[in-house]
Amino acid sequence: MILGMCFGSDGFIKIPFDNFGMAESICSTALIFIMFSGGFETNWAAAKATSIQGILLSVFGVLITAGITGLFCHFVLGMTLLEGMLIGSVVGSTDAASVFSILRSKKLNLKNGLASVLELESGSNDPVAYTMTLILLSFMSGGSSVPVISIFFKQLMFGLLAGVMISLLAVLILQRVRFESTGMRTIFVVAAALTAYTLPSFIGGNGYLSVYVAGIIMGNSKMVQKVELIQFFDSLSGLMQILLFFLLGLLAFPSQIPGILLTALLIAGFMSFIARPAAVYCIMKPFGRSFREIVFTSWAGLRGAASIVFAIMTVTNQADPQNDIFHIIFCIALLSVTFQGSFLPLLAKKLNLVYDDENVMKTFNDYQDDTDMVLIETCIDEHSPWKDKMINEVCLPSDSLIVMIKREGNTIIPKGNTIISEGDILISNRIASRSSSDIPLVEVPISSEHEWTDKPLNQITLPKDSLIVMIKRNSEILIPSGNTKIQTGDILVMNM
Repeated sequence: MILGMCFGSDGFIKIPFDNFGMAESICSTALIFIMFSGGFETNWAAAKATSIQGILLSVFGVLITAGITGLFCHFVLGMTLLEGMLIGSVVGSTDAASVFSILRSKKLNLKNGLASVLELESGSNDPVAYTMTLILLSFMSGGSSVPVISIFFKQLMFGLLAGVMISLLAVLILQRVRFESTGMRTIFVVAAALTAYTLPSFIGGNGYLSVYVAGIIMGNSKMVQKVELIQFFDSLSGLMQILLFFLLGLLAFPSQIPGILLTALLIAGFMSFIARPAAVYCIMKPFGRSFREIVFTSWAGLRGAASIVFAIMTVTNQADPQNDIFHIIFCIALLSVTFQGSFLPLLAKKLNLVYDDENVMKTFNDYQDDTDMVLIETCIDEHSPWKDKMINEVCLPSDSLIVMIKREGNTIIPKGNTIISEGDILISNRIASRSSSDIPLVEVPISSEHEWTDKPLNQITLPKDSLIVMIKRNSEILIPSGNTKIQTGDILVMNM
């Protein structure tokens, strides 16, 4: 963002650029891929236990924060009520990319599912802020007379339904159609993401919500070469963030910032210490969250690129606000990422909300870079000593387990009495370096309330065609057997 300011009209390079309409189109496209990638990389198995908290924060957290902030702007800063509410709506959502780039770069694994709460909230609250911004801009420009509830309901319901239908259709095609290459499959998923945004937007729904929901459903479905897809969208999301921040910096005029700096500081301070904490407390306290967890969740509400993109809408719209909303929001986002973001890792440690091993909760894409385990393929030929033997008759290293058998194009989840045949390809795990196989692995954190807690593996019911490959317990890696008891705090690595 700062680099863009240096290249802009008021910067050192002085590139003349003030086309807010073009910037809005480019930034909106970038947000599509950022939000789809966020959903695609969300581990629903890990997020499900705290999903209600995340969803409530994403909806009512934005509404409460925006409402309180709007009243502050009206009664304290002297803005009109509608303009104050507009500013509150634009900055009402939190920025997932900013939060998790900080947590992952500092290798912070938050306790009690806080990471999942923040991820789900940040990924799904942009559509709420976007809808509120559209409604308020419509009122300020003397537009729609349709009731607010009707517009809000239409935006969310059409967006949700479109995301579900498009993603299910895309998954069905990915599972049944044989693509010639990984590149063709990637192009298809990109097209599905664009469709998930375009279709609901055309019929009056929320495209951003649709894209995020589609990402979650597709990312948590079984499909071949998912690793490559996650890597692609992770890289594409990073590229889009760089483009987006640079372009937003290019649009800003540093010479105009001193005139709105005090206003931006007051709004940023009020949101950080009053509005956001009030919203988080009202929502999370009924779930028994501790004061430390509420404080951290409040501080983790960083404002980022999405807020600035929504601020561009206030410039291109005919609402004609009295204040320079774009530069106000620009300063708030810059202050939030700089100061709140800088102290976020320190606050997490001071509040004792970080696991001792300091390994950040990973999606499958992140897990690939771990050096704890390797998946090895072993081909069984006519001379193999394992040919025609049962799994429980094979002598394996103590830290190894056969997790899958590929036989004549089919995948078999082995049991102890499974007989190994000539031509089989055995997939086994070993504690070593990274894997090159595209076996879909997910991590399932075990909380004290989980149904598998304190049960041995041979007494739990796993999903069909699934197997627990290994268990991360504190700083140790365990290769499980049927008598291994699952404990609170374990992270189960499963093939799905």
